[in-house]
Amino acid sequence: MAMKQPNELTATQRRHGMIVMIVNSFMMWGGFFMVVPLISIHYVEALGWTTASIGIVLGVRQLFQQGFTVVGGMLADRFGARLLILCGLIVRFAGFSAMAWADSFPLLLGSAIFAALGGSMFDSPSSATIAALTTTEDRARYFSILGIVRNLGMAVGPLIGTALLIYDFGIVAIAAGSCYLIAWVVTFRMLPDVAVATTQGNLTYGIRLALRDKRFMLYNTLLLGYWFLWTQITLAIPLRAVALAGTDSAVSWVYSVNAVMSIGLQYPLMRFADKRFAPAVTLLLGIGLLTTSLGLIGAADSIWLLLGCVAMYSLGGLFASPSQQTVAANLADNSALGSYFGVAGLAIALGGGMGSFSGGTLYGWGQAIQYPAAPWLVFAGVGTITALLLYFFFRSHDLLRRVSPVRTD
Repeated sequence: MAMKQPNELTATQRRHGMIVMIVNSFMMWGGFFMVVPLISIHYVEALGWTTASIGIVLGVRQLFQQGFTVVGGMLADRFGARLLILCGLIVRFAGFSAMAWADSFPLLLGSAIFAALGGSMFDSPSSATIAALTTTEDRARYFSILGIVRNLGMAVGPLIGTALLIYDFGIVAIAAGSCYLIAWVVTFRMLPDVAVATTQGNLTYGIRLALRDKRFMLYNTLLLGYWFLWTQITLAIPLRAVALAGTDSAVSWVYSVNAVMSIGLQYPLMRFADKRFAPAVTLLLGIGLLTTSLGLIGAADSIWLLLGCVAMYSLGGLFASPSQQTVAANLADNSALGSYFGVAGLAIALGGGMGSFSGGTLYGWGQAIQYPAAPWLVFAGVGTITALLLYFFFRSHDLLRRVSPVRTD
């Protein structure tokens, strides 16, 4: 089918397209969190690998996925987001499924990199598709809905994963990969082929446009700290939960708390915040809660206190996640959405990669020096600096008002 510009789509086509993206988000996040948090549990707790080695695997995965997502965004601008999403889903299916046979460090690293490359193909095209299918009036609402669905997948995934882990980690990996195969079928049959670029320059036009956009680039540079905090839910927090509870099931407890918070509070909280605050203010509030919760985890001496901290962490994520996406979409140039979101992925690559590697390394260091609170104090320090720098950036660009300037150039 021929690509259509967003203004050529009917309201029904837009709505159907967003339904597909909502279904995809659930399958993507459910599949991801079905296996990724259990990598550390399986290889560290069950097989005796070092936390640093798993931190390297997760960090390299993050770097490859988000580092190459700029290519995915660039190609989406030129050839269409739908094609890139389809290609990425099938590659991610193969990568996660291959983990079923990853019994050595090179095999695990290789399968993680392959899965990451799949993610780099569909990540920024998916974000660009959502931005193209929504308007400035309904964008925050849809990002809130997506936040609920993603967090639901984040909770259901580990529940299924830990249940299957009783039998074999290979079954977990194949089940996680299958989620992406289901998303591929839904995308192929139902997603409209919407254009995510309004101009057709050469292949690198959008990338050059985004890289020269000083305001957009500075915003994403400052988000490095946010992604550093965000990635601890996949490594450091699960390890701490298992250590305090003495059972692998604690991983699913962490994500269940996160899901309950999301399902019950995501939409009403964002409706409340959207009516009263600019997205930038809501983002700062979220980062503040993330920072405080990670600092308090260092003092938690029982699984119940830890889960209380996780609830605060989840609350911070409910504010921060949709808000950072809304700010990015409002700052992006509509003539090259795919490339802009691809460039934004570099912040996730660097911040998330540093978070994964440092999370594993710092956690092991805290255990080695018999001061478990040490890594959590570092996390809190990173969050504090990030919030302060973002505040000054938002203030200097007049983004703290409730009605933030929307880019039209």
